[in-house]
Amino acid sequence: MTQRDAIFPEGRHDLYTAQTYSAAIRSGDLLFVSGQVGSRPDGTPEPEFAAQVRLAFANLAATLRAGGCGLDDIVDVTSFHTDPERQFATVMAVKAELFAAPPYPNWTAVGVTWLAGFDFEIKVIARIPARA
Repeated sequence: MTQRDAIFPEGRHDLYTAQTYSAAIRSGDLLFVSGQVGSRPDGTPEPEFAAQVRLAFANLAATLRAGGCGLDDIVDVTSFHTDPERQFATVMAVKAELFAAPPYPNWTAVGVTWLAGFDFEIKVIARIPARA
């Protein structure tokens, strides 16, 4: 069986411990990142939607760094939206800033009715680059 290692971004381990899940799991050369939301350091939602999306991506980037990779190493994205029609333009604008050039990761967007007080969540699978 392949070894699984739990990954936590700096300063946020207590939030994951309280909710009993890992921020990410490293298995071989893959990093499976749990859904990241636009939560402040205390775990509360960022109220303004565009800021919440940006913070979700910042939290994602911190988790990726903790696992030894970055946004360019993402191969698969799933995002969750509480109001896709209203929110999509904002999410696409942030996405265009962060994924500015091909190859883009594949992406599945899902409309949902509940995200525990948040309006956007993003989970990814990334390939951890080989170290020289």
